[in-house]
Amino acid sequence: MTSLYTESSSSPSSPSNNYRYSQIRNLLERSSAFAQEDYEPGQENLDRLSEVKILIIGAGGLGCELLKSLAYMGFSNIDIIDMDTIDLSNLNRQFLFRMSDIGRPKAQVAAEFIKKRVPNCNVTYHFKKIQDMDVDFYRSFNIVVCGLDSIIARRWINGLLLSLLEYDESTNTLDTSTIIPLIDGGTEGFKGNARLILPGLTACVECTLDLYPPQVTYPLCTIATKPRLPEHCVEYARIICWDKEKPFGNDVSIDGDDTTHIKWLYEKACERANEFGIQGVTYRLTQGVIKHIIPAVASTNACIATMCATECFKLATSCSQFLNNYIVFNQSEGVYTYVFEAEKKPDCVGCNRNATVRRNLKFKKTDNLSYVIEFLCENIEYQMKSPALTAPKSDGSGSRTLYMQSIKSIEEATRPNLDKTLEELGLENGQEILVSDITSPQTLVFNLQLI
Repeated sequence: MTSLYTESSSSPSSPSNNYRYSQIRNLLERSSAFAQEDYEPGQENLDRLSEVKILIIGAGGLGCELLKSLAYMGFSNIDIIDMDTIDLSNLNRQFLFRMSDIGRPKAQVAAEFIKKRVPNCNVTYHFKKIQDMDVDFYRSFNIVVCGLDSIIARRWINGLLLSLLEYDESTNTLDTSTIIPLIDGGTEGFKGNARLILPGLTACVECTLDLYPPQVTYPLCTIATKPRLPEHCVEYARIICWDKEKPFGNDVSIDGDDTTHIKWLYEKACERANEFGIQGVTYRLTQGVIKHIIPAVASTNACIATMCATECFKLATSCSQFLNNYIVFNQSEGVYTYVFEAEKKPDCVGCNRNATVRRNLKFKKTDNLSYVIEFLCENIEYQMKSPALTAPKSDGSGSRTLYMQSIKSIEEATRPNLDKTLEELGLENGQEILVSDITSPQTLVFNLQLI
């Protein structure tokens, strides 16, 4: 593949581009007091940029900025994956999109735009969920960069990259060649952060799970049986009422930008709130819950994307010391940044290989299953979204599903278990409980302790 920095008839030739490339060339062809010990100035560093394969997850505001920054830095082998299509509300901050692109896949439009602007940059798009791609797909990349607004997706890719690590069983040492660095950026309003995760070596997403804001999804058992918040009522209208009544036709899904859809959901949420004496359901709240609205500012996305792209550049060339390992950014009043080292959690369920694999879950025999699910969702250490619980049968003939939300037929069949106590379900002290969740590609094994 031709480097951006070699003479080519297709190379961008605008004065601003030439200046940018000359600055990068100067940076990589000279020594620096801040460079890594193994850094050697030279043309090889420029060539390496076109060899490094990078995956960008997310093609929204932050993802567009990431793609642009990486392309202009000289990376020319980039994949981008996103499951969403463009809508009107994206155009005020997702600058690679135009009015004519509404309804098209974000990843596709972003890739096409960059390939036109930077001809030497090969951008491959994937209009899919990250869970749809197999392990070999992720193993093929040198660096993964996240520009996401979903904590669930962050946790999933974090768990996937951890699962790719290989160890020397005789010495219990990590094979560093199996490490795929994860660079994660996040923004909200005028604030943001960027972090460098070296799976197996530095703190992972699960280690710092308590740094993230409270969850915006709720256990189905709470929504269906014991709503306490106005958000529970909105989720009841979205998940249960919409599926049951199909107000706009059998095949019509909820459109958060359609006022008739939001109004219908608002009215149903109000009925649910009145039934349980809950205050605070408003039209604006309903729309916020349905669309998972997070304030976005274009300048914040640009700053965080630059930080993330710079870390990719340093990883690829060793021209400077890596971020160690978490930087926060705030431009609410002036501009403020701060770097600190997030530490690995000694008993992290995600990355600590020496930690006890089986964690203890302590409950009373009289606690019902819905209480256990609420605990897994609300506990700051786990923060699961829709856990599925299974337990081995007493005769050793297999396992039985206690509750599973993700498959409608199984959810309906196991829903009566929610109100049963652990004793009524036949669970015993010391029994294994297997828990799977959308936040991780791996299943956690717990030991049940009945008090």
